[in-house]
Amino acid sequence: MTEAQARDRGAGEMLTTHELSKYEDFQQASALYRRVFGYSSEELALNSNLLSALVRNGGSAIGVRSADGELIGFAYGFLGSDESGVFHYSQAAVVEQHAQGRGVGRLLKLRQREVVLASGVSTMRWAFDPALGRNAHFNFDILGAHSAAFVRDYYGRPGTDRLLVDWPLATGADPYAEARAERAPASLAGAEPGAAIAHGDGRWVVVPNGEAGTARLHDTMQHLHEQGFVLVSCRRIDSGASAYLAVPATAGGRHR
Repeated sequence: MTEAQARDRGAGEMLTTHELSKYEDFQQASALYRRVFGYSSEELALNSNLLSALVRNGGSAIGVRSADGELIGFAYGFLGSDESGVFHYSQAAVVEQHAQGRGVGRLLKLRQREVVLASGVSTMRWAFDPALGRNAHFNFDILGAHSAAFVRDYYGRPGTDRLLVDWPLATGADPYAEARAERAPASLAGAEPGAAIAHGDGRWVVVPNGEAGTARLHDTMQHLHEQGFVLVSCRRIDSGASAYLAVPATAGGRHR
């Protein structure tokens, strides 16, 4: 088990990232997972034996610990493939509530990136709720991922529509760098949430606050992907709202 240390950007505490490998690690990770998501049902728990099998067979299980050894962050994933090729699917990344906003999520993803690259895979994929603008900003503007697809009822039950994103892990030119640097137009302040607003070659979509407008947001995202657009950024447009930027897919980005 290799370890790496970094200071969090809040209290300046020294944090340690490492690959989880012991049964006790997996038990702590499962408890953290259920605590963060608020799961009480056993059917939504993580099986420690499954996590152990994953890391022995091409999967990943990453932890971030505080200076006193508390597990405050956890991410895990496994090998996947589809018509676009092979990728590492990151099923979940969770951070203890009191440790959020301290850069723990970024430490998790960067360490997971190292593990995945060492396995010979150069793309990571995961799914998230597109109504969560803060998560979208992290995925697109901090990490450099882009959307791969919008999927209805991703987990086989209503209320689980998800946006799939691909994160190219190898260093190189970002085909969407210019688009990510674009500022949101001032006209978005009065735009209807969930609607696609044309701006040059791109489309801006204001994220609705609350349930109102969510159905339209999902319809718009599905339509944009069907038209060959990919989402590459999510920016604040004022203190209470953010907006996605969709641009035409390039040959440098994996999408479907």
